[in-house]
Amino acid sequence: MSETYDFLFKFLVIGSAGTGKSCLLHQFIENKFKQDSNHTIGVEFGSRVVNVGGKTVKLQIWDTAGQERFRSVTRSYYRGAAGALLVYDITSRETYNALTNWLTDARTLASPNIVIILCGNKKDLDADREVTFLEASRFAQENELMFLETSALTGENVEEAFLKCARTILNKIESGELDPERMGSGVGPFPFLLPESLRLTSPASALFQVSLGLQVKSTTFVQSSTATLHTQTHLDNFL
Repeated sequence: MSETYDFLFKFLVIGSAGTGKSCLLHQFIENKFKQDSNHTIGVEFGSRVVNVGGKTVKLQIWDTAGQERFRSVTRSYYRGAAGALLVYDITSRETYNALTNWLTDARTLASPNIVIILCGNKKDLDADREVTFLEASRFAQENELMFLETSALTGENVEEAFLKCARTILNKIESGELDPERMGSGVGPFPFLLPESLRLTSPASALFQVSLGLQVKSTTFVQSSTATLHTQTHLDNFL
């Protein structure tokens, strides 16, 4: 049975490797922590239909690899994104220091008007904190970003991060600041940038991994008891 929704928003999850981006995506899509999380190769994709301000909105979320060697691949997914979670690890100053580069990429390659929420992830590891809430809050204010600290492990503020970003996009549409009919707005009735071979009739939430510029050997689809769709892509020659 096909889904019905008022809007579809293209989202990105960006930031350095090891910040918990994939875990945030899994927590939002599946409402559980991803125990066996490895570094993403290429891009991981998930979707979920949510209610935002009385409207039914499908969030199509692209979780990009944080490792430098995949940056040229993942940048191709930025185009036309309406919103993004910019993620750093509160226990790693190195990931915080890299935020400016990620932010520049998002605003240059996606859209200058992309709605971005800064997420200080791993809030559950407060004893190991290297970046204070106040410091990150100032960075967000200086760069006109929303800001939340999140925990993919406990789920704290994970749903709120995605919904807060979606609410802001919807408000921009309703105020006329964002035209959903404009090409590249990141808002539309149809999926964005999904290869035809991977376009599937799915339930309200779906999660799978896609890799660009890599030779795909085979793809396996697994349906779970919670109606969440996974695909694993086996790759040749990816290094």
